[in-house]
Amino acid sequence: MVTVTSCHERQKTDGSTFVVLEISGGVELVLSQKTNRYYATLRKCTIPFTGTLDVARLMLGQKIEGEIVKAICSPYEFVNPRTGEVMVLQHSWAYRPKDSHELIGHTMISELLNAD
Repeated sequence: MVTVTSCHERQKTDGSTFVVLEISGGVELVLSQKTNRYYATLRKCTIPFTGTLDVARLMLGQKIEGEIVKAICSPYEFVNPRTGEVMVLQHSWAYRPKDSHELIGHTMISELLNAD
């Protein structure tokens, strides 16, 4: 089960806009490569939404069946804004609806920090 936690308006390369829902899943414990200590993080990703931003705001807090899963992608650098640690990541987060193998909304960690 995931929860709609935020919504944002994004701009396409042609200048038009669209709305995305930010959804959050369960907490995950991750081992830091730099400090070798565990920290808790929340799995999040964005998925496209066909309604308006006002309608998307009405969906905040709503639960959706499915889960957020790690999806392998091309390597990219990510700078942890809290620690300054530079990491090379090879995954994004995606939503997988219940009883489906389809992955929706491949979202890199850096995209989640740059949300509106």
